Amino acid sequence: MPARVRIVEVGPRDGLQNEPGTIDVATKLALIERLAGAGLAAIEAAAFVSPRWVPQMAGSGEVMRGIRRKPGVVYSALTPNMQGFGAALAAGCDEVAVFAAASETFSRKNINCSIAVSIDRFRPVVEAAREHGMRCRGYISCALGCPYEGAVDPQVVARLAAALYDMGCYEISLGDTIGVGTPSSTLRAFDACARVVPVDRLAGHFHDTWGMAIANIHAALGLGVGTYDASVGGLGGCPYSPGASGNVATENVVYLLHGLGIETGVDLDALVDCAAFICGALGRSPQSKVARARLAQRAREGGKS
Repeated sequence: MPARVRIVEVGPRDGLQNEPGTIDVATKLALIERLAGAGLAAIEAAAFVSPRWVPQMAGSGEVMRGIRRKPGVVYSALTPNMQGFGAALAAGCDEVAVFAAASETFSRKNINCSIAVSIDRFRPVVEAAREHGMRCRGYISCALGCPYEGAVDPQVVARLAAALYDMGCYEISLGDTIGVGTPSSTLRAFDACARVVPVDRLAGHFHDTWGMAIANIHAALGLGVGTYDASVGGLGGCPYSPGASGNVATENVVYLLHGLGIETGVDLDALVDCAAFICGALGRSPQSKVARARLAQRAREGGKS
């Protein structure tokens, strides 16, 4: 297992994009700055996509420009096309990301094009990022299962991972978009991809619909995968995947890693405070096991003083 793991915090983007109602820029900025203060050094803060399709990402430029940046923290954004990349560049993003799908049906429903066409669309984005000295990350949705097609062939995932890596994406994040993966399917997908992309260039992006996200991370750790996406408070979901729950909670991942003796650079208590803050702003209590347990523990300790 790796001695240190890099966590990419996707709560401000993947976590908030499915929330009903409006989340103001000030709340988003407060969350991002609190997450950086907790020690998270990679934060996906925005998505430069059509607000018609993803209304919660409206104002992404204002968010990126308004962040009081902490030295050493990378603030990134999702950019599906050159228009999105131009907006991200103008807003001062440190890094951008493109997203493909390992399922033809999901690709057409998510971004209105085939997998092959999506790759063609991403190529100029990756090239433009390189020209401007920016890194570009690649996401693969439905790497462990599709809501429309069912099981996904690991070789299809591997071919897509290789295409994104060869194009110039520095890291490929395999996403269990609907949270149906198990440790065995996780190992099959990552093993196939590790044959065509260096394992230290692979990342895991797990949703917890079936409660397997932490187990899947533990399995991937055994293969040497050292980067994981997570969302504070377990916020998230997928508008094109009915019934899918949020990303694995960042605090659950940190608790696992620290229990294994793996360094993250993240302060767990400060992270729990972040979860309490954003869930409070959304009008509900944190749902992640670690946040709830730690907050209950604090309440008991406070009652004794």
